[in-house]
Amino acid sequence: MSNHWHRAIAELSAQGTAAWAAAQRADDAPGPVRPTAKVISNTVDTDYLRSARELLRAHLTDRRPPRRLPVARVWPCFRDLWEARAGNGRGGVWRAIPRCADLVQMRSAPPSDRLAAVVHQAEALQASLHGKRTMHRLYESYIPGPRSDAITELVGSGRSAPAMPGFPDPGHIVNRAFPRGSGRRIRPDRREEFNRLWSERSAVHTRARAFGDAVLALLVEDRMGGVAPQPGRLRGAGRWVRRERHLVPDRTKWPTKLNAYQAVALAGLAWLVLACTGLPLTFGKKADLLSHAPLLLLAACLIACTGIGLIIRHGPKMIKVPGIGAAVPGIAAALAAIVLWQGQGPVASYFFAGPYERYEREYANECLAASPYRRETVRSMIDDGVLTVTPLSGGTTLRLGPAEDGSTHPLRPQDRATRAVLDEYGC
Repeated sequence: MSNHWHRAIAELSAQGTAAWAAAQRADDAPGPVRPTAKVISNTVDTDYLRSARELLRAHLTDRRPPRRLPVARVWPCFRDLWEARAGNGRGGVWRAIPRCADLVQMRSAPPSDRLAAVVHQAEALQASLHGKRTMHRLYESYIPGPRSDAITELVGSGRSAPAMPGFPDPGHIVNRAFPRGSGRRIRPDRREEFNRLWSERSAVHTRARAFGDAVLALLVEDRMGGVAPQPGRLRGAGRWVRRERHLVPDRTKWPTKLNAYQAVALAGLAWLVLACTGLPLTFGKKADLLSHAPLLLLAACLIACTGIGLIIRHGPKMIKVPGIGAAVPGIAAALAAIVLWQGQGPVASYFFAGPYERYEREYANECLAASPYRRETVRSMIDDGVLTVTPLSGGTTLRLGPAEDGSTHPLRPQDRATRAVLDEYGC
């Protein structure tokens, strides 16, 4: 057996151990961390299922196993969003279930007891997926009775609402999208089927762990001669079992209703984000980069999204101070926004000045201040990227370049006569 299979089976064993530990932790965790523990358990089960499926494919086709088993990535700065998304989708377990092509591949392999157990668990997972896809079709729209009370409303008593013309099935997506009744209930004649499908769907994580264990036993038998390896390196969500507070620490929540001081703070922070959003547009205009408008708009959108994300992430902590203290961050942000809003134009104009402004800054107000080449005593124009400066009293015409809008390059003499005049005045 190659070292690649030894490493892959050891990592799969580590994922299996973490999956069962996470499931136990989800049942025993204290109340404040139980939702996070449940999300971790679901994600670890999905990692175990996905890794087992990939290794099984490689084993049945006699290929080298993947160098890294597929696991979910938990980004440090977005763990709150990750928890919400993984919790709504059961950790993505539905996308990791073996498909019909996988079952065909398993059944076409040489039969064995271990492989038969894998096929049985894969079929059970298919049943869970079928329950998930079919359950919503067992609901129907209904019309409550004329004397319905709270009890009858709870159990959904009444008569079935008529279906849409051309769609006789009450559970069809059209009848669910355009209900003709005032309530929604399980169809009375299919409640037993609904309970069975509910049980099938609810057992998906237990079956995912069972499928992973069956694949692990098959690989140990066929690839390692029945000698189980020591658990290998653990990656992904399995590293956070029993560390829920480190994964998603307790943070200050947004208040259900903002008071006046908190509203002032939020308005000041929003103004600061708006001022920062204008930076790429202001500097892009002064630098004559409007031909790259999509890039400037993209930069502005990135700044806006970053600012909004920071407010969502740290805003509750900044405005949790009682009284007028909650408005202090907003007032400071508003003052910073005023400075930034008023200052970005002059700063951009200074760094990306036009040819006339650069002539005044580099020559007219410096070495040529006491010469006939002062701004008020010359006639200047731009011709083909060259700034020509002609004194009204007569004299050598200066030719300076590059004369471009939004350029940061200094103006340089373009001929010997201009160079001689500048040397005469010590420029």
